[in-house]
Amino acid sequence: MRDLGSIPSPMNAFLLNVGLETLHLRMPQHVSNAQAVAEFLQQHPAVAWVHYPGQPTNASYALAQKYMPQGTCGVMSFGLKGTRDDAVAFMDRLRLIAIVTHIADARSCVLHPASHTHRQMSEQQLREAGVDPELIRLSAGIEDKEDILDDLRQALSLTP
Repeated sequence: MRDLGSIPSPMNAFLLNVGLETLHLRMPQHVSNAQAVAEFLQQHPAVAWVHYPGQPTNASYALAQKYMPQGTCGVMSFGLKGTRDDAVAFMDRLRLIAIVTHIADARSCVLHPASHTHRQMSEQQLREAGVDPELIRLSAGIEDKEDILDDLRQALSLTP
């Protein structure tokens, strides 16, 4: 809303509606892919932490199992071991996963809030808002799971 206003154009409203009408068909693949990605990231030595409610180590896991027994969601956040610049460099190396702000898109997407959606904030304001410089948000798409993991693997291979 900050950039475009609160009223979508007719074509954008139509496309949003089409997406909502097919969401129930896509969600099982989003959830399956996100679970695989979260497990992969949790084990990767370049990753400091992963927040995904489908993981038993997550604080919301019990509630997620209670209220979403068929799977949680396709969105997670994770932090790389390193700096803000390392997070940006990691994203620049991605080939399949798009750098956009969408969630529940057919394609996998990542976003680095510190340099995108919250870029106008100072380092101190980011931390006060809970936006760590290394935080990356990933929305798993409906591509083949191995393609997503391969893209993450190659992008992480050069991360310190």
